[in-house]
Amino acid sequence: MNKEFNIGKKGEDIAADYLKKFGFIIFKRNYHSRFGEIDIIAEKGNLLLFVEVKTRFQNALVSPAESVDYHKQNKLRMTAKTFMSKTFIDYRCRFDVAEVTVFNENGEYKYKLNYIKNAFE
Repeated sequence: MNKEFNIGKKGEDIAADYLKKFGFIIFKRNYHSRFGEIDIIAEKGNLLLFVEVKTRFQNALVSPAESVDYHKQNKLRMTAKTFMSKTFIDYRCRFDVAEVTVFNENGEYKYKLNYIKNAFE
């Protein structure tokens, strides 16, 4: 496989493009805190999205959304709280999951996005 091929980054790009299509502004990508990382932070109006992007090949044993388990959700919540405390933004917040499935069609990689709003609280 080509070293240049990074499915995680490609999945994040697909999710970011999807959000932009619906008028969201990408506020931050790959935000890190001591608790973990949030892939995409986007805003529109007074709504702030914390988006976890999970990209998997079609035949993976676990679906992308299933990999955002309770432990991962807690890390995302704590990271979001850290972000909010440092930015002083007073927005409604929502946690979404972008599932990106990679499949091979005639020797070419294709991507399918399943965007899950309010994936958890």
